[in-house]
Amino acid sequence: MLNLDRLRDFAIPAAEDICDPRSAILYALGVGAGLAPIDEQHLVFERDLAVLPTMALVLGTPGFWPMAAELGWDWPNILHGEQSLRLLRPLELGQLVHGRIEIGDIADKGPGKPALVRAKRTLMTPTDLVIAEMEETWVLRGAGGFGGPRDLPGAAATAMPDEPAHAMLDLPTAINQALLYRLTGDRNPLHVDAGTAASAGFDRPILHGLATMGLVGRALVHLCCDGNPAFLTAISARFTAPVWPGETVRTEIWRDGVDVLFRASVPERCVVVMDGGQACVAGF
Repeated sequence: MLNLDRLRDFAIPAAEDICDPRSAILYALGVGAGLAPIDEQHLVFERDLAVLPTMALVLGTPGFWPMAAELGWDWPNILHGEQSLRLLRPLELGQLVHGRIEIGDIADKGPGKPALVRAKRTLMTPTDLVIAEMEETWVLRGAGGFGGPRDLPGAAATAMPDEPAHAMLDLPTAINQALLYRLTGDRNPLHVDAGTAASAGFDRPILHGLATMGLVGRALVHLCCDGNPAFLTAISARFTAPVWPGETVRTEIWRDGVDVLFRASVPERCVVVMDGGQACVAGF
């Protein structure tokens, strides 16, 4: 059962990073750049290098902080439920950034059921100009029963339109995709160790949710931004099922001006892996 006092007393460590070419290229490779037969040289080559906006998700963070011993969480049974990202200014190569994370709303689904923990992360310049704002929701399986609201506050889940998608793009992942992505900072063994995956109820290690989001972000850049990542300024979605490394992820979109609704699935298994997706494409 979730210990509220321990959670409220826990200070998530602040972190600093530099958005340099090496880390930008490593991140792009970690979310599958270069695997598909589309031109992504600008994401993986120092000349005219562009930074994927979803890289903000791995900058200025201490990594998978729910593993902290001070929390006492059963971290193999923690799932990433939702994630949002809003960029107020673009990521710049060579830029020093620092981030802080604050615990927000908490929900209790009941005894033996999940607890939900929402955290807000802010990415800033050294002079405290805000670069990006992010919210993440963690699902702690079996940690309910401590009392409190059953649901997190906020808007209802976004429903996808009841019409064919305006466009779609299939992007592959590699068998070693999770091994590569974890080098961006998330060292959760769930994504590399078969024993940890089995203890969490999975047949084998799964791809990081944020790796899937980064891949879908790449799809949105190609579908909505003519390949220019600077135009993608916001993205949010719910994680509904894991991706196995080596699978293909299909991103479907519905456009309404600068606003985009999207859904991601694995066509080989007919499984939706991200749903209720919303994105904003500005300046294109």
